[in-house]
Amino acid sequence: MRVLHVITGLGVGGAEQQLRLLLRHLPLSCDVVTLTNPGPVADGLLADGVQVVHLGMGGNRDLGALPRLARLIRSGGYDLVHTHLYRACVYGRLAARLAGVRAIVATEHSLGDSQMEGRPLTAGVRALYRAGERLGSATVAVSPTVAGRLARWGVPAPRIEVVPNGIDLDRFRFDPVARHRTRRRLGLPDGAYVVGGVGRLSAGKRFDVLVRALARLPDDCWLLLVGGGPEEHRLRSTAREAGVADRVLLTGERPYVPDGSPGPDLPSLASAMDVLASPSPEEAFGLAIVEGLATGLPVVYACCPALQDLPPRAAPAARRIPSDEAEFARALAETRAAAPGTRAAPEAARHYCITRSAAQLMDVYAAALAQPLSPAPQGVSSP
Repeated sequence: MRVLHVITGLGVGGAEQQLRLLLRHLPLSCDVVTLTNPGPVADGLLADGVQVVHLGMGGNRDLGALPRLARLIRSGGYDLVHTHLYRACVYGRLAARLAGVRAIVATEHSLGDSQMEGRPLTAGVRALYRAGERLGSATVAVSPTVAGRLARWGVPAPRIEVVPNGIDLDRFRFDPVARHRTRRRLGLPDGAYVVGGVGRLSAGKRFDVLVRALARLPDDCWLLLVGGGPEEHRLRSTAREAGVADRVLLTGERPYVPDGSPGPDLPSLASAMDVLASPSPEEAFGLAIVEGLATGLPVVYACCPALQDLPPRAAPAARRIPSDEAEFARALAETRAAAPGTRAAPEAARHYCITRSAAQLMDVYAAALAQPLSPAPQGVSSP
């Protein structure tokens, strides 16, 4: 089976990195097309031996990208096209239908209650999404929560399949040597209690809550934020205003150390933390939280469908609270005061093993390929 994955961009992001991880575990011949931004994840895919094509799409209204993508799909002889993220789903489904592809699957990575990938869920966005969804064979939701949102939009239940995000458990296993080395490289004082936050530095993630919560905690508490994004400057300003700028470390999108040399990877940074905090009030899955659990960290969070869809006993060291600075400060202080547990992955992390997710996705592919090929969209001619 030949599969083409179409994604909006390949910068550092949860959906993009999840795609790379999946391709390492799918027993298939897979290529990737990125509509825009062939960033660091594209480099990683190429290093893995995956063919990556940059379509060079100029923007949301670059309609010339549609025939280019359809020709590329047709020439590749693909059995199935799998799209990821909003723009790729809109263009990729239609291009695949025009190319006569037998099966089309889309994964919905980022559908929240009020926004999708940072864009407000206007009537126009919903209408375009639903029109494109009808062109595919199945839509994959990364959590039952997202599946429920799709159903409320009017996507028929038989077309929705739940395949959760997955993690590489071995990669995130706690490493005491990496912890010591990483804390020294970052310049953290001996005995510092490190609160970690992982994700894109955007307004919706509400990392400002953690900065202000830090001001309510003792001086030996530090905040380590892993990720880049448009809110970095504002978060630094907030830290200065709160008087905690000297206790806030921002690693950037690709972590570095003070001397400018390449910094540690995410698992090493997670090993260096003492607790993971996620104040984001709206998530589609909560991958960073699951990865933190895989490192054996206690977790304080505002929203995580990945955990909310499991029994509480699956993650006994995880605690859900409102996205409020006083609540987070209190919860973090209480977590610190509690006896530290062993740094072992709980049941919740093991539940989201990437090999399980890849096997579930293969079942979706098989079902999509078993469906008869429906006629091409009316009123649209092949390029």
